[in-house]
Amino acid sequence: MDIANRRVGTLHFTLRDEDGRQITSTRGHDPLVYIHGTGSIVRGLEEALEGRSAGDRFEVTVVPEAGFGPRHPELVQTLPREAYTGTGEPAVGGRLEAQTARGPLQVVITAVEGDSITVDGNNPLAGRPFVAEVEVVDVRLATPEELQFGLG
Repeated sequence: MDIANRRVGTLHFTLRDEDGRQITSTRGHDPLVYIHGTGSIVRGLEEALEGRSAGDRFEVTVVPEAGFGPRHPELVQTLPREAYTGTGEPAVGGRLEAQTARGPLQVVITAVEGDSITVDGNNPLAGRPFVAEVEVVDVRLATPEELQFGLG
């Protein structure tokens, strides 16, 4: 069975940045399970998976426009240290939830300098291509419940 809209794909993947450094991987963990055609994975990867079947292995380079989109400079802000609401001392790499006009946004602390902290709400891969090494483990029809409520 081939991957197509409304089918469930199960896959292992490793993502690498443009310099070949590993970003994340499902290897050694549970595979990713998703419903194809629902936008639950980035468009470039979903397009590369179309028509693939269990056992297929491939590599694809995903450009920012089909991946995590462009970087948005307005999502990088320097704030007074007293705005920090996390536990303990703020540290580079720490994650926080910021309240915005559009709702909550996960941000990462990118700098702590004196009385200020800099946070970035962009996805770390925004504006950057990445390479995905993919193995399709399984493809099956989605159940009516999965189509209505998603994967649980």
